[in-house]
Amino acid sequence: MEIIKNLHSYLAYVVLAILVLATINAIIGWMGKKDFTMHKDLRVSLFALILSHIQLLVGLILYFTSANGLKAIQALGMGGLNAPARLLALEHPFINIIALALITIGWSRHKKFMESDKKFKTIAIFYGLGLLLILSRLPWSQWLG
Repeated sequence: MEIIKNLHSYLAYVVLAILVLATINAIIGWMGKKDFTMHKDLRVSLFALILSHIQLLVGLILYFTSANGLKAIQALGMGGLNAPARLLALEHPFINIIALALITIGWSRHKKFMESDKKFKTIAIFYGLGLLLILSRLPWSQWLG
């Protein structure tokens, strides 16, 4: 259990870094009217997508096996959760699933466009929204403490 928790915590740094990189890359490409390249732009966006999904899978394993996830809701009920427990058991997983759905939609939509500006714009918007949602529901006090 501790291995999964540590993996989820440390992988989060990598995922956040690559999501920030992919989002900034897309914004720069969009605003700078650059060409969307398979070598750099596609790979950065794809790595962000893949690593985000791996992080989600690790998080779901943790959610179903940890005392802070589903077991907390089962033991205490929704009304029995205090704010930190509610963050871990409900808000963090729920919002992150929505964030990953947005990132996945951004990836899928960008492939439909041939124009570089539309590709960059789609990735910038959807990855950016996903990143903001993830950042909004990180358990900062536990993660950084």
